[in-house]
Amino acid sequence: MTSAAEQRAAAQGRAGQGGAPAAATSGARRPEPPAVAARPGAPTPLGARFRPGPDGTEGTNFALWAGGAEAVQLCLFDDAGRETRVRLTELTHEIWHGFVPGVRPGRRYGYRVHGRWDPWTGARWNPAKLLLDPYARAVDGDYASFGLSPEVYGHVRDWPEQHVADTVRDDRDSAPFVPKGVVVHDDDDWADDRRPKTPWADSVIYELHVRGFTKLHPGIPEELRGTYAGLAHPAAVEHLVRLGVTAVELLPVHQFAHEDHLLRRGLGNYWGYNSIGYFAPHAAYAASGTTGEQVGEFKRMVRALHAAGIEVILDVVYNHTAEAGELGPTLSLKGIDNRGYYRLQDDARRYADYTGCGNTLHVVQPQVLRLITDSLRYWVTEMGVDGFRFDLAAALARSMHDVDMLSPFLAVIAQDPVLRRVKLIAEPWDIGSGGYRVGAFPPLWTEWNDRYRGAVRDFWRGALPDVRDLGYRLSGSSDLYAWGGRRPYASVNFVTAHDGFTLRDLVSYERKHNEANGEQGRDGSDDNRSWNCGAEGETDKEPIRALRRRQLRNLLSTLLLSTGVPMLVAGDELGRTQRGNNNAYCQDNEISWLDWSLLAEPGWRALFELTSRLIALRHRHPVLRRRAFFSGRPHSADGLRDLAWFTARGEEMTEGDWYAPAAALGMYLSGRDIPGRDERGAPILDDSFLAVLHAGDRPVPFVLPGPPWADRYEVVVDTSGEEQAVAPGVVHPAGAAVSVGERAVLLLRVL
Repeated sequence: MTSAAEQRAAAQGRAGQGGAPAAATSGARRPEPPAVAARPGAPTPLGARFRPGPDGTEGTNFALWAGGAEAVQLCLFDDAGRETRVRLTELTHEIWHGFVPGVRPGRRYGYRVHGRWDPWTGARWNPAKLLLDPYARAVDGDYASFGLSPEVYGHVRDWPEQHVADTVRDDRDSAPFVPKGVVVHDDDDWADDRRPKTPWADSVIYELHVRGFTKLHPGIPEELRGTYAGLAHPAAVEHLVRLGVTAVELLPVHQFAHEDHLLRRGLGNYWGYNSIGYFAPHAAYAASGTTGEQVGEFKRMVRALHAAGIEVILDVVYNHTAEAGELGPTLSLKGIDNRGYYRLQDDARRYADYTGCGNTLHVVQPQVLRLITDSLRYWVTEMGVDGFRFDLAAALARSMHDVDMLSPFLAVIAQDPVLRRVKLIAEPWDIGSGGYRVGAFPPLWTEWNDRYRGAVRDFWRGALPDVRDLGYRLSGSSDLYAWGGRRPYASVNFVTAHDGFTLRDLVSYERKHNEANGEQGRDGSDDNRSWNCGAEGETDKEPIRALRRRQLRNLLSTLLLSTGVPMLVAGDELGRTQRGNNNAYCQDNEISWLDWSLLAEPGWRALFELTSRLIALRHRHPVLRRRAFFSGRPHSADGLRDLAWFTARGEEMTEGDWYAPAAALGMYLSGRDIPGRDERGAPILDDSFLAVLHAGDRPVPFVLPGPPWADRYEVVVDTSGEEQAVAPGVVHPAGAAVSVGERAVLLLRVL
């Protein structure tokens, strides 16, 4: 086996550089454009800021952190693409800076950073590569095809000996092939905006994709479909308002790039979990232009949603970037200071990968932590957003190696006066050792609760979990979150998410069907916990179709009646299908886009109406959105226990029942025993409810508990049929044996 030292020497020799680090091997370099001088400027704030100079001259201050670099050139581009280079000679605390008179908003720019090329020690500086400013507030150009251009790689991508290809530097100019940053000036003070500030307990989250939600909407003008302006359009907002959700959680809208392997298959990254610009709204979602106009368009979208009482939460990807591993492109951080921005292995040529995407940002480094927190504050204070969902948040919480709930990232968030006041949602895992941390994030944080997803899916597909497990999930997961002052709304409950089957596919497919992705079935989870109701995929058999619609009603009813914060996925309320694709990350087409014609079909229209009605019911009744965990005890001398569990015989469950599976169970929620007080200091009183969940394949007689629990019950929801689900009102006496249909939810209000 060839040693690392021998490989290094071989690569250096083949590059024709003798004992020096491997260097340029392919293509003639273009003549360098003339350079102009910059004034000293200031090292803060980082990025490009248009402002008057000390003498009143208008221009832009540029500041770039580039630890270890030997020189930095600012590259300015005119409308014809001609480049002018400006050497930044001022260096303050590893920040290169300068003020350039006459540079106004709309000007495109990038950087060339000089330094050693020695990948064996993690040094990957290459001034032939134009680099995106990490603080660029807008990006002009399209990353849809850059991956097919070898010039955007810092190394010779097609070097014949691939095992050392990343060590051989490519000196071809990448500027013609990569998008540029844009100078943006915006003094918007948001004085006319009113944030909804919806309390966590009252929140209902709706996960959507800006492009996919609006692309086929018939009420949105065609030129606005797929854009921020399209989401701001009254037709889009109307659907959200009628549904009743309080927040949209947008799949990534930071500027992102497409992976090389997707582009080679004629596909692209649709979801956007491949960020390259943490301050820039993704340019392809802008209808108004990409030389700064996207910033204003995004803000107008936020304002429109706020005006409708809807918060905006961003799904953010700070755990890795689009530069991938050692064989990935050089677009920004890799060429600015590879060792300063990324976690490297002991073999510094290789990247530590806790994300499955080739690299992991080194968040314990001060400059990386600053980049992330500056970005978060920017989106809150200057772009108006209300919170964040952090992709693979466990990777951000790693100190040197292990996930650490006292990590610098979590500590900084906890004390930041801006960030600690917005909604913070963790995807509480990554793919590294010890990375699954559901229930472990500290107060202030809520979490995607995948244990809720698993238990609810299992129950309704007939793989019955113990009542104990299901009971904890339905009542707020106190076993996971009742510590450190956390509340039931620490649990973001979901049955589906962007990653996996849609709700309709969950009841229509038992196997993934990802052929369109071109990965021979290697992608996507095999653990779907789904049931196809008797036929794989779409079918003309009406009994199966009716059963599937009933299962959708059951799943949505369970989600919206559970304690915690419910999250729906856009289109699940309409019966959206991805044709069995459970990993549609690269499907920017009808597989992923919402089919709004479903609203014209009676069955799917009824599903939408039921979902809207359940959300409205949740908003009306505080017992369904509690701010404190159930105790299982009375909270007043004459009160009932706040939570009780019943068997189909109408009897309270014993310990043996609690630890055994059951196809039918009743959950009694007492509205007379809600802890806390309202804003006026008065006790919180509400109706009491009995929710009966029955996953069996035959109707079951369920005895309604008698006094002191209730004298009479009124049916509020019955999912056994589409008409019953939206036309309740039947009253039953306590003690009656009510027939609960096969696979159904029955919600009754105590009279």
